[in-house]
Amino acid sequence: MFDIGFWELLVIGVLALLILGPERLPGAMRSTIKSVRSVRNMATGFKQEVEHQLRVHELHENLKKAEQQGLKDLSPELKESVDELKDAAKSVQEPYKKK
Repeated sequence: MFDIGFWELLVIGVLALLILGPERLPGAMRSTIKSVRSVRNMATGFKQEVEHQLRVHELHENLKKAEQQGLKDLSPELKESVDELKDAAKSVQEPYKKK
């Protein structure tokens, strides 16, 4: 992502040490690392949500195609999507079935 080499990191470290001093440098490093982790986690969560929404949209489109074909003579991809949706519907209904 960023092309930062050893010498650049060394210069940044020396400048941080001179500016912040040895007392405040560890705290600043911890807060910087914490911020970077939270940004990474947020980006990962966003990426996973987008992938999930794309998968849902793909399944929805496949279901529309299957309904247009009357659920007969489906391609393997459409049949797999319909089966996956049926399984998901069954798993959602299971907790609400009467015993």
